[in-house]
Amino acid sequence: MTKEEKAVELKHSGYNCCQAVLLSFADELEMDDELLKALGAGFGAGMGSMEGNCGALIGAVMADNMIQKRSSPSNARKILARFKESCGAVRCADLKGKETGQVLCSCDDCIRNAIKTLQTE
Repeated sequence: MTKEEKAVELKHSGYNCCQAVLLSFADELEMDDELLKALGAGFGAGMGSMEGNCGALIGAVMADNMIQKRSSPSNARKILARFKESCGAVRCADLKGKETGQVLCSCDDCIRNAIKTLQTE
């Protein structure tokens, strides 16, 4: 099973988008599942409950920082730019069409794209 499909399965099992992305990289991260779940807990329905950045995108940036063992704003910008290119936006509210009524990208596809974006690093 790919990381993308594992993460989508986790999302459908009750985890939020950020947690699903983080947990799909559990084999590469030096943290247990409970800590990864706790780290991603506040990013369900986008940071601030759909007012902020997509949780899947946040999870990808978190995972990148932990895998690379460094914090890099330039890598975060690259991930954000690739995600925006593939999904059409970075804010959950925009992705879900909260104001426009037009969904740009489903949660499942946001999760897939966040992971693909990270894997191209």
